[in-house]
Amino acid sequence: MAGVTLPGNLLAMIARGVSANVASRDAALRPSLMRAVGSAVSPDGATVTVYLARSQSRQLVQDIASTGHLAVVFSEPATHCTVQLKARRASLRDATEADRPLLARYLASMEHEIGRVGHPPAIARAMLAYRLEDLVAVSFQAEQAFEQTPGPLAGRTIGGSA
Repeated sequence: MAGVTLPGNLLAMIARGVSANVASRDAALRPSLMRAVGSAVSPDGATVTVYLARSQSRQLVQDIASTGHLAVVFSEPATHCTVQLKARRASLRDATEADRPLLARYLASMEHEIGRVGHPPAIARAMLAYRLEDLVAVSFQAEQAFEQTPGPLAGRTIGGSA
């Protein structure tokens, strides 16, 4: 399946660093879900990477490893602007020191994002705390994208083929 090209405003929102929740399923279609502790977009916008704490998302990591399937919902807390990306060929790797600047940028962005809705930075720091050796980086190219912002367009397919 060909990848999708997201509209610039949605790609910029994801690249900036907003709330991200990752889901998958096992072979029996039982769902697994966890908040990402970070995300990043490749310079060309084709690859998205989300970071999961293994200790908090064992089933999810196992499901992604065995099926390759995932869905990630990115949402801007202040506006609820939300997009869901889906892929069937996700890859996993251990996070490394090279990921630390991306994770720091994501944390700073989330401190700002939740600050816009009245929460102090300490909330973001607690919610997104991690040990680098516990993180797995999950990378994928979106094969499908859906508008998920509450309203009449929720559920509609977005983006063209890459």
